[in-house]
Amino acid sequence: MANEIEQSGVVVVDKHEGVTSHDIVFKMRKLFGTRRVGHTGTLDPMATGVLPILIGRSAKASEYLSAEDKGYTAEITLGITTDTEDISGKILTKCDTLPDKSKFFEVCREFVGDIFQVPPMYSALKVDGKKLVDLAREGITIEREARMIHISSIIPEVIDEKRGIYRLIVECSKGTYIRTLCADIGARLGCGATMSALRRTKSGNFTLDNSHTIEQIEKMSEAERASLIIPTEELFYDLEAVKLSDFYARLCRSGCEIYQRKIGTNLPVGTRVRICDKNGFFALGEVREYDEGTAIKSIKLFVL
Repeated sequence: MANEIEQSGVVVVDKHEGVTSHDIVFKMRKLFGTRRVGHTGTLDPMATGVLPILIGRSAKASEYLSAEDKGYTAEITLGITTDTEDISGKILTKCDTLPDKSKFFEVCREFVGDIFQVPPMYSALKVDGKKLVDLAREGITIEREARMIHISSIIPEVIDEKRGIYRLIVECSKGTYIRTLCADIGARLGCGATMSALRRTKSGNFTLDNSHTIEQIEKMSEAERASLIIPTEELFYDLEAVKLSDFYARLCRSGCEIYQRKIGTNLPVGTRVRICDKNGFFALGEVREYDEGTAIKSIKLFVL
């Protein structure tokens, strides 16, 4: 088996229905022969689609990921509300009077832009160290603060107008709960709604086009699996790259700050960058303020 030094990067999995994101991580640990495996965003068991898996040293990147955009195709069923806001939950209300498609389309447009969303109780979000979903399963409901999210676009499509079943093609920011979006649309319409299917089509720079199912990966040879690994740098595709000379790259690797005036950059304080040398990307950095001026400081090295 290829050793762990070689097994480092991102593999994009097309998650199947009925398993958790952790189930996928467990399988990938076996397939790639390392315990250092993580993922970049939970998908509920009923959801399918793009789940970037971090292999080897790339697992250290999860807390620093900056890719905000996500893409989803969801199915929404009007006239039903559930405790989980998706079709897997306990039905709370039913409504036989459903709006027509023109009204549905009109309301969908009202959710485009910056909006506030209250995270659902059935979510992995933690409050005081405990997941909301665990509290919900104990029958406990707590107040959750609304958070601002951004919906770039919603394209509604009809599946079955008479039964109130539609498709939503959504582009949104990280942290958006699509089932809550469906529930909020239903509430605005006055008939209620629940999410009846979900497929993530995009996560940052990764799409279904470069993803593979677990079944496909299991059938591959060791060399074929290794060829799926995408460089860690792709996780930070939206950050500016700063290339350092050999001298400054050595200092950076040793934990030293690199003053911008010495390398010809002038980025604002707080800016995160990809730090590269002649061999390519090796660290994530951040511009910080020091007594002698602003400098780039590595905050996570991706080398041995």
